[in-house]
Amino acid sequence: MYEGKLVFSQLMDHLPQHTFRRCIERFGGNRSVKSFSCQDQFRCMAFAQLTYRDSLRDTVICLNAQQAKLYHMGIRGPVKRSTLADANERRDWRLYASFAASLIATARRLYADDAFGIDLDGAAYALDATIIDLCLTLFPWAHYKRARGAIKLHTMMDLRGNIPVVVHIDDGHSYEAEFLDVLLPEAGAIYVMDRGFVDFARLYRLTSAGAFFIVRAKSHQRLRRINSRSVDRTSGIICDQTVALIIPRSAEHYPTRLRRIRYRDYDSGKTLVFLSNNFALPSRTVADLYRRRWQIELFFKWIKQHLRIKSFFGTTENAVRTQIWIAVAVYVLIAIIKKRLGLNVSLYTILQTLSVTIFEKTSLNQLLTPDHLPAPQPLTANQLNLFTD
Repeated sequence: MYEGKLVFSQLMDHLPQHTFRRCIERFGGNRSVKSFSCQDQFRCMAFAQLTYRDSLRDTVICLNAQQAKLYHMGIRGPVKRSTLADANERRDWRLYASFAASLIATARRLYADDAFGIDLDGAAYALDATIIDLCLTLFPWAHYKRARGAIKLHTMMDLRGNIPVVVHIDDGHSYEAEFLDVLLPEAGAIYVMDRGFVDFARLYRLTSAGAFFIVRAKSHQRLRRINSRSVDRTSGIICDQTVALIIPRSAEHYPTRLRRIRYRDYDSGKTLVFLSNNFALPSRTVADLYRRRWQIELFFKWIKQHLRIKSFFGTTENAVRTQIWIAVAVYVLIAIIKKRLGLNVSLYTILQTLSVTIFEKTSLNQLLTPDHLPAPQPLTANQLNLFTD
C-alpha cells in the first residue's frame, strides 16, 4: 500500500519551485511577509481551484478542517480568511502571470510533437477572446457598459496540445483585433482568427513579419477578384480566388493581394468565407484549420465550467487578475501531469478525480490510470468533454 505523500503534494511536486522563487524575488512577493508566504497563497488558491471552492470562507474552512495535513501540503503559515484576502489584494498579480508563463513554456515543449489531424510543418495558433461578467457595484473599476461590468480574456492557443500560449486580460471595452498589438509574430506560423480580428493594418504587420493568417471575412467586405483556381466542390470548397481590396483606406493598410476561399460546411449548412495571405496551403486545409479554431471556444467554456473564475474571491483588480492567473496555472499544471504520466484520460476526468481525493495518500499513477477509475458516465448537455486524447 502506498504510504507516501498526499495527492495534493504530489501535484505540487510537478511545479518548478526554483522558477517560482525567482518570480517571487523579481516582484518582491515575500517582502515584509512574516508567516503567510506566496507559496502558501498559491497552494491555498490552487486547492480552491482543484476542489471547486466558491469563496474564501469556503476554502479556509475546508483547509482548517484538515489542520493536521496542512504542513504535508506545503502550507506553512496559518490559513485565515483575512490573511488570504490581503495576499490576493496586495501581492503583485504579475508574479503569478510570470509563473504561469513558465508553466506554459514547459507544456508547449511536452506537446510539441503531438499531431492534431492536419499535416503542417510550422506552428498553428487560434486566437479569440471571451467576456467574464462582473458586478459593476462590486467591481467599479471593470467598466464595460452603462450598467454592466466585465473584463475580457484574450487568448492565443497552440493547436498542438490545445495549450494557451498567450493570455492577456483587458477591460471589456477592448476589441479583439487589439490583441494583435501585444503579440510578437512568429515567422512561418499560422494564426487562425474570427471576424473580430479583421483589421487590415494589423494583419499586414503579420504579413510583414513573415507570418500567415486565416481570418473569417466580414459579410460586407468589398473585394475585387483577380483570378480563380480550380477546386473540388465535393470537399465543400466553392471557390478559391486571389483578390484585392477595393476600399481605398483598406487598400492603403493592406496593399498586397489576398486569398479568398468560400467554403460550405455540410454539417451546419453555413457558408463561410476566409481571407488568408497563405497561397501555398490546399484550400481544404485552410477550411480544416478554421474548424480547429473551435478548440479555443471549448477552452473558454471548459475553464468557466470547471475552474473558479466566475465567482471571485476579491473585488480589486489585483485580486481578480491573481485568481485568473492561478486558475490558468492550475489548468496548465494538470495538462503537464497528464503528459508526464502518460495518462490516457481527459482533463475533465483528472480534475473530477482529484477533487475528491486531494487529501488521500495514493500515487498519482495508480489514482489516475483507467483501471483504477470508475467507468465513465454519459455526458449531459451541461458537461464538456474537452481533450479526450
